[in-house]
Amino acid sequence: MQTLTYSVPGISCGHCRTAITAEVSGVSGVSAVDVDLAGKVVTVTGAGVQDAAVRDAIDEAGYDVA
Repeated sequence: MQTLTYSVPGISCGHCRTAITAEVSGVSGVSAVDVDLAGKVVTVTGAGVQDAAVRDAIDEAGYDVA
């Protein structure tokens, strides 16, 4: 298992959490997604997760990774 952490400064509400969780959960190998609105951080856990795929999923949800 690996854990990847991303700073996503544009997140601020439940909709942000839902959109990011839905997109990132679809990435191959992802087993868990945690969106910390206060810290503006997305933590992804899984096996064999590709960094670029997670970044693309966050982008697809409408947010930029810092």
